Amino acid sequence: MITTDFVPGSPCMLDLGTPDVPAAAAFYGAVLGWDYESMGEGEEMEGGMFRKDGKIVAGLGKLTEEGARSAWMIYYCVADADATTQAVERAGGTVRVAPMDIDEWGRMAQYSDPLGGQFAVWQPGTSKGVDLVDQPGSLSWTELYTPDAAAAKQFYGEVLGWQFSDMELPGGGGTYALITPVGQPEERMHGGIVELPAEDLTLTNGRPYWHPVFDVTDCDEAVAQVTKNGGRVQMGPDDAEGVGRLAVCLDPADADFVVLKPTRTA
Repeated sequence: MITTDFVPGSPCMLDLGTPDVPAAAAFYGAVLGWDYESMGEGEEMEGGMFRKDGKIVAGLGKLTEEGARSAWMIYYCVADADATTQAVERAGGTVRVAPMDIDEWGRMAQYSDPLGGQFAVWQPGTSKGVDLVDQPGSLSWTELYTPDAAAAKQFYGEVLGWQFSDMELPGGGGTYALITPVGQPEERMHGGIVELPAEDLTLTNGRPYWHPVFDVTDCDEAVAQVTKNGGRVQMGPDDAEGVGRLAVCLDPADADFVVLKPTRTA
């Protein structure tokens, strides 16, 4: 599970780049019950933070990169963003945004893995990251779709020190690689890697991509709000034994995410 102690290698923050900030704020407010807090609306800076019950759960910003698709960016906690950048380059990845300080809050950098999957890191300053995880209306899992799971495991293992354990998917669906931060027990699993043919990765023209999984109290109601508010459903809702009820969704700008009502144990 994800917790807010944010050990090295664990997801600690996420933000959405979108062409229409007000529309995205309204959509996720309806689907996940988030409140939007603007930090600026000028041309140079348009965006802010999403909150759930007063706690920060994600960021939101205007998509400015030429040709980029609307997508969620997931940040993983690191002790040293500059050292991580060197590790990315050694492992064959690309630096998209060089390490930079965000005021006193922390230091961030963004990368692409060798096959093009985009991700980011956060070196905490005064901010460790989001305030709420693994509860309804917050991040509960991260997932990578990639045409080469073995290459992904090698790269992320070298860069972030992740540990992996494989499980077979039901119905001959292949292997799912579970991710645990370095040195942590399996109870701290925070994500998974799914191998899919490049032709199935239509959102990115065959490149890998990460997406967040959000905890919800009612998957079917969340899906109903997705479609009611201009989004689409790629898969589900379906029941996954031992996991919960989930659906893969797209917001109105085609940023992908998953809603999951988890199977909770006492």
